Amino acid sequence: MNLEELVEAIEKWGENRNFYDPIHGTTAEKQYLKLAEEAGEIAGNLARGKDVRDDIGDVGVVLIGLAKLKGTSLKECLQVAYNDIKDRKGTMINGIFVKQQDL
Repeated sequence: MNLEELVEAIEKWGENRNFYDPIHGTTAEKQYLKLAEEAGEIAGNLARGKDVRDDIGDVGVVLIGLAKLKGTSLKECLQVAYNDIKDRKGTMINGIFVKQQDL
């Protein structure tokens, strides 16, 4: 599957499970907690030198659902973020990119 097909399949998966139902579904706040849980799994597996592909994928699944719950899409969110960073200046310090204005 290409990326667009995967996103559609993930959104359909959520729809089939009443994920977006305003009464029986989930909320953005609950999905943020799920996102933090999945990020923790990435951290744990990185610390253990294990494969993190499933963990990163799980974060993507949660982000797709969270975006849909907020009436947007992951693509739109990524475009907004890219527009914000595309001309950003800064430097790497200890493996972390620090914006010029924060130096």
